[in-house]
Amino acid sequence: MTGPGTAPVPPSKGGRWIQHWDPENETFWKETGEKVARRNLFFSVLSEHIGFSIWTLWSVLVLFMGPEYGLTPADKFMLTSMVTLVGAVVRVPYTFAVAIFGGRNWTIISAALLLIPTCAAFAVMEPGTSFSTFLLVGLLAGIGGGNFASSMTNINAFFPLRKKGWALGLNAGGGNIGVPVIQLAALAIIGAGGGPRVLLGIYIPLILVAAVMAALFMDNLENVKNDTGAAKDAARDAHTWIMSFLYIGTFGSFIGYSFAFGQVLQNQFGRTPLEAAYVTFIGPLLGSLIRPLGGWLADKYGGAKISLWNYVGMGAATAILIGASMEKSLALFTAAFVVLFVLSGLGNGSTFKMIPGIFQNKALARGLEGEAAAAYGRRLSGASMGLIGAVGALGGVGINLAFRQSFLSYGSGTGAFVAFLAFYAVCFVVTWAVYLRRTAPQVPVTTATSEAKPQLSYAEV
Repeated sequence: MTGPGTAPVPPSKGGRWIQHWDPENETFWKETGEKVARRNLFFSVLSEHIGFSIWTLWSVLVLFMGPEYGLTPADKFMLTSMVTLVGAVVRVPYTFAVAIFGGRNWTIISAALLLIPTCAAFAVMEPGTSFSTFLLVGLLAGIGGGNFASSMTNINAFFPLRKKGWALGLNAGGGNIGVPVIQLAALAIIGAGGGPRVLLGIYIPLILVAAVMAALFMDNLENVKNDTGAAKDAARDAHTWIMSFLYIGTFGSFIGYSFAFGQVLQNQFGRTPLEAAYVTFIGPLLGSLIRPLGGWLADKYGGAKISLWNYVGMGAATAILIGASMEKSLALFTAAFVVLFVLSGLGNGSTFKMIPGIFQNKALARGLEGEAAAAYGRRLSGASMGLIGAVGALGGVGINLAFRQSFLSYGSGTGAFVAFLAFYAVCFVVTWAVYLRRTAPQVPVTTATSEAKPQLSYAEV
């Protein structure tokens, strides 16, 4: 038997499997759990980071694709929209793959799968390739978007509730940084006169490194079982879909703008690929770096409160973008866009922190306590994260399609920004109405160690 304060013991099966895992037990966490959880977090971030880079690969490749490639701006927005769509859809099966294969095992597999879109892009990236071929190869890159869902589900199981905001924020933020990193790499290569195949050649060995590191240093958790009932329960819960809607406003904005920013600068302000690349990476970089801060603030003040005011900020930045777009002010437009990226990253952290807190509250409202409540919360929050992450990523599809239509109809992105402003206003209203108004449900909340706390509302999730 394994005691609550002793090291986890792997059962007699292949791979690195941890049989006993109780992060809510403070003795176990201090003596064993924290070190193991942090190690898995680090290598999970590495794999997810490269997954994000491959997912957003085509946001960079389209900058290399000049007139000789024969693609219109509408073609490029359609291409990036479809890549985003695949990345959103595959997040659902990736979420449950952790329970089927184990977190470590699936990280190895999902990292290795990134070789397929990278090698395929290397093969076709040249003038004369048809748009349909580019579209098909681009769709393969969408599998990189799934790494986020499996990584978040896996790390959610490793950390106690009181640490989830920070851990999930760090995990997601480290992954999100894959977006500006590949954009920076593209900037260096374009500046040096290199072509897109140089960029792809750099990432192929990095993918192999991520898979090998996962095999050597990560673990599977035995108590994370495949539970199709959890998926059904999560899908039936209204909060899963409310949080999905709110996550469209934050992560959907982040990933959608990451794909579109460079193209908007090129098409609306006449920037060259190099000029666009000089600023394209700044917004995703700052948005990624600030995501853990969003989780930390949510741990401290409540995710709903941080998210509410974050939507106010996103709306204000979007209003400035509309004015800058109409006045054709590149400096103001770029500054406002970067601020919008930062706020989307902050909101990513605060909204995702709300998920485990919501289901923990629901467990306690059902009369569960201690480990039973924690297990219930982990079960439903882990299942819901895949759905929420998938729907949230669909926001990126909507953003790129909105830009495509706006450029076709008006010759600029102004019309799309007006639609985004209205959406952020709705997100503000939903957050306030469901999680912050005085009549919001009150449930008794206890810590993972079963110490009683005063009545709390969903404002504190």
